[in-house]
Amino acid sequence: MSEARTVGRLVQVCERWIYSACLCFGLGINEQERTGFHYAYSVYQVEYSRNLLFQRGSQLEQVFQRIVDRTRARLDVRQVRTLFGAKRRPHWHRTRHAAPRLVVVVETLAYDLTVFKVHFGNLTLRAYTKGERVLRIEAVAHNTRELRCGRVVDRFPQIVARLRSMLERFMTTLDCVDAAFISDEMLDQLPLPSRLGKTPVGGVDLNNLRMRSALSAVLALAPSPAGFSTAHFRDKAQSMTGLSDADYTPRQAAYDLKKLRAKDLITKIGRSRRYELSTPNMRAITALLVLREHVIRPLLAGVQSPPRASKPTTWTATDRHYDQLQRDMQPLFHELGIAA
Repeated sequence: MSEARTVGRLVQVCERWIYSACLCFGLGINEQERTGFHYAYSVYQVEYSRNLLFQRGSQLEQVFQRIVDRTRARLDVRQVRTLFGAKRRPHWHRTRHAAPRLVVVVETLAYDLTVFKVHFGNLTLRAYTKGERVLRIEAVAHNTRELRCGRVVDRFPQIVARLRSMLERFMTTLDCVDAAFISDEMLDQLPLPSRLGKTPVGGVDLNNLRMRSALSAVLALAPSPAGFSTAHFRDKAQSMTGLSDADYTPRQAAYDLKKLRAKDLITKIGRSRRYELSTPNMRAITALLVLREHVIRPLLAGVQSPPRASKPTTWTATDRHYDQLQRDMQPLFHELGIAA
């Protein structure tokens, strides 16, 4: 679809439909040739998708639900829509060779449909389950003007290439946010002051709530197709923290981005005023937030609280890990001389 010859095929389809099936009711073939009437075509909305096939429907459900649970809060996805079906996904799919048939049916949803969406203006990135064993990841341009590469039909290969790059970046972001990693050197270097050009800037202190909010906002903007500006960063930080314009000013947002640039956590896109995250930085920022909010903080809170007399009704695998860590950390703190 991204080849140049696709343009000619699309134009042929449009002209065959318009001139032979539509325009002929208003103008005959001879009148069309005499007047020289001609249409020009443009592309308004495009969807580009990639299907991941699973051998077992239960494996598809497990993988996708785990991705949604891990990445929803980190990418600031406010709503995940699920339509419940009438069947359970089978544990194993048996291949059946049936004769092709042509029927018209009206049926209810067979399997659960979970839709995971991220919006950037008129551009949408989404992942959802389709059928029994298909996980579809899709990039949608509701208005191709947002792609900034033209909308005439001659630019169709460039439009497809832009959507493909959007989809690949979205899949990379899901992978990086799902599996995080950070090196020991970065942990030691982040709190130290640094320089951006000739300007000295402060370090990235994870004990500072404003700095953690800035890292969360940057991570939520990671799948942005064209990067993000200071205004986008400030709006995202305000929506995630509930701060007003007076509490978080544009000057504070610009300084926070400057500190992140000094630590090479974000990079500038060419000579523009937009920023983006590389793949290692996505993993590093995710690891920083997960370690601070989901490892260190729960451990300290769990050690201070008395042990539960009975288990709660909803007891997940994460809750079991926290409970086991709480029991193991008590004698360690006692041995090291740390009062709970």
